[in-house]
Amino acid sequence: MIARLRGQLIEKMPPWVLLDVGGVGYQVEVPLSTFEVLPMIGEQSILLIDMVVREDALLLYGFACEKEKSLFRLLVKVNGIGPKLALAVLSSLSVDAFVQAVREKDVTLLTKISGVGKKTAERMVLELATAVESIVGVLMVTHAPTLAHDPTDRLVRQQTIQALESLGYKNAEAIQRVDKAWQADLPLSDQIKNALQVSL
Repeated sequence: MIARLRGQLIEKMPPWVLLDVGGVGYQVEVPLSTFEVLPMIGEQSILLIDMVVREDALLLYGFACEKEKSLFRLLVKVNGIGPKLALAVLSSLSVDAFVQAVREKDVTLLTKISGVGKKTAERMVLELATAVESIVGVLMVTHAPTLAHDPTDRLVRQQTIQALESLGYKNAEAIQRVDKAWQADLPLSDQIKNALQVSL
């Protein structure tokens, strides 16, 4: 069971990153919250890993801190929530914000997450009401500085749209969100975050 990877960051294309560990390349899917604190290409990075084994694939999900990994594990236990939707939750809300939403039974806030309908939000609140308390106070893992700027606005725009699509948005809505939230010269992580938060 792979629980942690430390190696050279070879590629970053949200939601995927490629980590070279001793000459072996590991493709790891990460939430936006982890993506935006990754170091630059070529630098060393550490990811906490949750490994999902399926008949046709071995999937790795990486996280910058124990809080994120713990919440991911709790989310995938909820009926109707798979790894993709769990990553969308972590990409849309911080762990603390999610815990607060569950505590306050804020279904409205949870349904703003792409792919989360009212019934799914209600299941989160019901099934995780007690469980989320176990991750409160878990220490954060320190990582390297935030992303550097990408070469061109055109490339960043394309990557932002792809990131939103990977989180469950249709292409048309992803483009609409990016166009409305776009601010020139911002790094990719900020462009994604702004696009997720914009109101249509």
